Amino acid sequence: MTRNVVITGGGTGIGRAAARAFAADGDRVLILGRRREVLEKADVPGVLTYAADLATVQGARGAAEFAVERFGGTVDVLVHSAGGHGGFEPKDEVGDDPLTAVAHNWTTNFRINTLTSVLLTEALREHLASPGGRVLFLSSIAALRGSGTGAYGGAKAALHPYTYDLAKALAPRGITVNAVAPGYTEDTEFFGAMSDEEYRRRVGAIPTGRAGTPDDIASTLRWLASPGAGHVTGQIVQVNGGEMVGR
Repeated sequence: MTRNVVITGGGTGIGRAAARAFAADGDRVLILGRRREVLEKADVPGVLTYAADLATVQGARGAAEFAVERFGGTVDVLVHSAGGHGGFEPKDEVGDDPLTAVAHNWTTNFRINTLTSVLLTEALREHLASPGGRVLFLSSIAALRGSGTGAYGGAKAALHPYTYDLAKALAPRGITVNAVAPGYTEDTEFFGAMSDEEYRRRVGAIPTGRAGTPDDIASTLRWLASPGAGHVTGQIVQVNGGEMVGR
């Protein structure tokens, strides 16, 4: 059965890999992101695109209305891959005050990693397929063990209680809600370029002996969205090659 799939952050990395996976299954796919030019260059055959800042009410509402209109009122699968490290965002307004910089870092991380997911989910909540709908969040290994400064990991960790609460609330409608927490994943804007030494250090900490790939994460998302995962909900699924074994 052809499904209606919405994927945020669908222009690059994990989001693009997920878009390709669902499109290959014959699903109708809409990819969302802030950068129109990136979405248009995603090279995923047949996908719809819509550019918006999902961290704003206006952006999330506009994207939801576009999805509902194009998909005839129902979204079967909602994948939240939009996000990133706040340190990569513009800092022009911060100035030299250290405390202002801390506030900017935390606010930015929650805006791009938490609000982008929450606002669009709430905007589409009543349009999720009932039964059979799927909501999938992208968390991070940083939400489980820290991220150095706390802000990025904290923003991703905020998605966990939201996942639990939403899973309980939507279960009577036959909708599942889960989060996937990747570890180090190659070929993503988040990790970008790194030295050979840093790469060896990161991979050396992974028991499987290799970095994750966007396709690894997309395969997990695809399974969680399948009928076979219909009794899996309210879970944080780790995909990190064993970096967090037993935890």
